[in-house]
Amino acid sequence: MRVIVLGAGLLGVTSAYYLQQLGHEVTVIDRQATPAAETSFANGGQISVSHAEPWANPSAPLKVLQWLGKEDAPLLFRIRADMRQWLWGLEFLRECTPARTRHNIEQIVRLGTYSRSMLQALRRDAGIAYDERTQGILHFYTDEKEFDGALKPSEQMRALGCERLVISADEAIRIEPALAHVRSRLAGATYTAEDESGDANRFARELVKLCEVAGVKFLMSHTVTAIRQAGGKIEHVEATDIEGRFQKLHADSYVLAMGSLSPIYAKPLGIRLPIYPAKGYSVTMPVKDASKAHQVSLTDDEFKLVFSRYTAEDGRGDRLRVAGTAELNGYDRDLNRVRCEAIVKRVEDLFPGAGDATQAQFWTGLRPATPSNVPLIGKTKLPNFFLNTGHGTLGWTHACGSGKSIARIVSGLTPEVDFAFTTA
Repeated sequence: MRVIVLGAGLLGVTSAYYLQQLGHEVTVIDRQATPAAETSFANGGQISVSHAEPWANPSAPLKVLQWLGKEDAPLLFRIRADMRQWLWGLEFLRECTPARTRHNIEQIVRLGTYSRSMLQALRRDAGIAYDERTQGILHFYTDEKEFDGALKPSEQMRALGCERLVISADEAIRIEPALAHVRSRLAGATYTAEDESGDANRFARELVKLCEVAGVKFLMSHTVTAIRQAGGKIEHVEATDIEGRFQKLHADSYVLAMGSLSPIYAKPLGIRLPIYPAKGYSVTMPVKDASKAHQVSLTDDEFKLVFSRYTAEDGRGDRLRVAGTAELNGYDRDLNRVRCEAIVKRVEDLFPGAGDATQAQFWTGLRPATPSNVPLIGKTKLPNFFLNTGHGTLGWTHACGSGKSIARIVSGLTPEVDFAFTTA
């Protein structure tokens, strides 16, 4: 079967890989010149099954109100005359009940656990390298209330098979000695030894090479202008190449994996996707003093930041990657210096002298966020049109599991994971 995948980010590339593995003739279309050049370009790098508590939880409404108007707030609703933002916000509030939070955690953990195992299998079988680190992920808390709030979700995650263990401050420092500087401020921590980290952009580029060898065709620098339906199904896709030449592309099935742009392309087809762009930020800087820099991937839940460490591809020194926060401000891609500097300030506060802030590189990308943080994977009302989108901050964590699952769904097979897949 011929399949067109719309989008060459992490979700599009993994979809293409697993579709080809099942014997399909696959073409991937993306407006960028290289894969994973947008949301997956400089993300936090974590494969974090343990990061399963959604933004929408019982404590969120009060926090959002307290953060309104604060430029450096971890989660900032920048109120706009935008009906989609308001509708998304109302759905977000509906997801903040204890029952919905428990349900969403269950979905996120199930998919994350499966996806992590699929990534490990792919790494083993294909020999792919992407600066992976398998030292686990440590969530640390410098606020007692935040730590107390993490205990119940951690208990639920353990019941679902995600061993997010509650540990003391001293145990946290034993796992990551760089935290010794803030020992007096640590309220506690959790640790998930099975979690990992790695360079998502490098992974995508390496996987594209494997796909191309296997016969997958990538049409890069091609902008999708329309998805056309006829007779109750998708008839073709229209696109223009880098020189503006028009193309009409036909396939038997189509997978929408265009991140925050997905609802824009789905709407003319009569399909409403509850996805809104959540602008995230990252800072990448060279390691200045290796003795002060973290080795284990970390999560700072209070400030909604994640910390990873990479070795440069050219072997010329390690880098620190710190990413997070979310700004709901439509499709605005402007780099807010206040938010960037707030991240640098937190890094300096926790690990003074570890990174060279004078050489910091700032980045921002639009994450495709659903109100529940549960992604949209599966069928639509159009029999040959499928979804693999809406992964929010967990696209890297869920990429392989989502890609393999949608490949099986497109092929008429049952997914291997118990998850709330979309239905026709």
